[in-house]
Amino acid sequence: MRIATWNVNSIRTRADRVIDFLRRADIDVLAMQEIKCRPEQFPMDKFEAAGYQVVAHGFNQWNGVAFASRYEMSEITRAFAGQPGFGVPVKGQEHCQLTGLNGLPQEARALGVSVEGVRLWSLYVPNGRSLDNPHYAYKLEWLAKLREHTKIWLRENPAVPLALMGDFNIAPWSQDMGDPSFVEGVSTHVSEAERAEFARFTEFLTDVTRADNPQGYTFWDYQQNKFDRNLGMRIDFILGSAEFSGAVTGSEIVRDERILESGSHPEIKPSDHVPVVCDLNLELLESAWGDDDADMPMIF
Repeated sequence: MRIATWNVNSIRTRADRVIDFLRRADIDVLAMQEIKCRPEQFPMDKFEAAGYQVVAHGFNQWNGVAFASRYEMSEITRAFAGQPGFGVPVKGQEHCQLTGLNGLPQEARALGVSVEGVRLWSLYVPNGRSLDNPHYAYKLEWLAKLREHTKIWLRENPAVPLALMGDFNIAPWSQDMGDPSFVEGVSTHVSEAERAEFARFTEFLTDVTRADNPQGYTFWDYQQNKFDRNLGMRIDFILGSAEFSGAVTGSEIVRDERILESGSHPEIKPSDHVPVVCDLNLELLESAWGDDDADMPMIF
């Protein structure tokens, strides 16, 4: 199974370009972030015509996460348990927007699905904005709660093949930051606290693309010709549990998707992020589970 994550930066603007990538790269499951639309606004018909089911979670023109899959999706979960909220309710969406444990409305930043016995999450981690902004404290709390509940999932069933995928808005190592406008100790994405939060995930999850791609960025700002100058950052990841990462047979960062002429829709401006892809051998998972369906891991 070929799995990818991609911050598409508005799916209504880039649907044709995303579908073109899905076909060319033979992707089975795509986690999307920053879809910037409500589910009823998502271009479902285009994806369905290409052979993909879609599950989307969004409230307005900001944030939003989704999955497109050739396989049936189940155990659909919008937001993880304990996910904190931020800001004020989205006007017109009060009936479906949940409230976080901190009493504030949850944003559309987390979506979980199960595919072929594999648990996948599409995550759009808060940006943080600046170190003195309330959004930064929200980001740290959001990450801490995500980590806490991921540990609970794995403790309840340590054999679960699980992956956290998406835009983490953190460049965890110095080699992951190539944009000089971000300064350690001064800027978000590279602060000590954010990097520490990311490191805590890697105590029990594996960055499954790092070994195959020790270098390489996943995001370049549109401004100041930063892509051509390669002033980017690596902030998009697939973090897998032991069961998941043990079945990964290869991975790549698809840098060429940032090139305007890539694919069959050069008239569509590319996202400022590129896809991150991994190949999962389902036979290895089946071998680990055994032949008895009763031994299949429960999904939380």
